Amino acid sequence: MSIPGVDPSVPPSGTGCVECDESGGWWVHLRRCAQCGHVGCCDNSPEQHGRKHAASSGHSMITSFEPGEDWFYDFSNDNFYESGPELAPPDSHPADQPVPGPKGRVPVDWQTKMNA
Repeated sequence: MSIPGVDPSVPPSGTGCVECDESGGWWVHLRRCAQCGHVGCCDNSPEQHGRKHAASSGHSMITSFEPGEDWFYDFSNDNFYESGPELAPPDSHPADQPVPGPKGRVPVDWQTKMNA
């Protein structure tokens, strides 16, 4: 069964937020585009790259890229899904990668810099 906006064959773009890694930034949690595999940071992260990717690409369906989470979310209609199709591995960042992350780039006062 094909679900619009989901391509189960595409692996994630990496183990961290693409844009944060390029700019030296940090994230709270990670989100994976279910269509192209782009890994971006969550809405609580300072830069919200997951949402920005959805807006610029038109790829509205994301999934968590956190260990043990398999929910999906559709930005186009604000629908949350407790689960979805199995995507190409890996299904999360490495378990030893800290949250927030990545190690060495998270400011001491990170909680004051989160988006609420």
